[in-house]
Amino acid sequence: MLKKVICPLMLVLTSTSYVQAEALYIPSSLSTYALYPPTGSRTITDVMNRYTPFVEPRLKRYFENVGLTYPPKNIALFAMKQEHSVELWAEEKGKWSYVKRYAIQKISGHTGPKMREGDKQVPEGVYQVSLLNPNSRYHLSMKLDYPNAFDRKYAQLEGRTSPGSNIFIHGKQASVGCLAMGDYAIEELFLLAERTGIDNIEVLISPHDPRKTKLLAANTQPYWTKILYRDIEQHARKFNR
Repeated sequence: MLKKVICPLMLVLTSTSYVQAEALYIPSSLSTYALYPPTGSRTITDVMNRYTPFVEPRLKRYFENVGLTYPPKNIALFAMKQEHSVELWAEEKGKWSYVKRYAIQKISGHTGPKMREGDKQVPEGVYQVSLLNPNSRYHLSMKLDYPNAFDRKYAQLEGRTSPGSNIFIHGKQASVGCLAMGDYAIEELFLLAERTGIDNIEVLISPHDPRKTKLLAANTQPYWTKILYRDIEQHARKFNR
């Protein structure tokens, strides 16, 4: 009789303790998500706090696999429009090393440089990341400094007053002149850009892989496209695989 009384009592106490423990335990991932501000009020710190726990281990592994230090001092994103590909490279001790390839999920336009606002062309050339946007409509994004000095020079010579603006590398799978990388990839690239520093990132955008086929400007393209393509080829030489 005594056993029948004690056993239910133990069960009740054990269950109560379990419920109390469950009420106090909040997984870090869930608590991070709960504290994540809505779009429009997020900071870069908010993004880093949310994604660092599960994105940074992947990044560290990529760099460890190729024998490179993480975070790197300098990185380059080598985008090839025809191949729908972005290669991640890192510089260490004066040498550039290949780290990883990302697939471009969506790209608009065709081969050739961007000419004007609204033409839906992805620009071609050598760019820098000018800012990180934690409040993008496309999950996360990195803005490029298009139009750069080269773009502005020839736009002015040709009287093109609106060569375009707001070119981003971003998430999701929609593009009207940007590189849409998907959410998984942009989380890695955004975090890596913040760790490396945007002043230490080069973005090279080419019509196709110049290491395999020489870049040739079409007769319908502006005369300065030949100059642009020589510049792209020169920058691509350091990316030897």
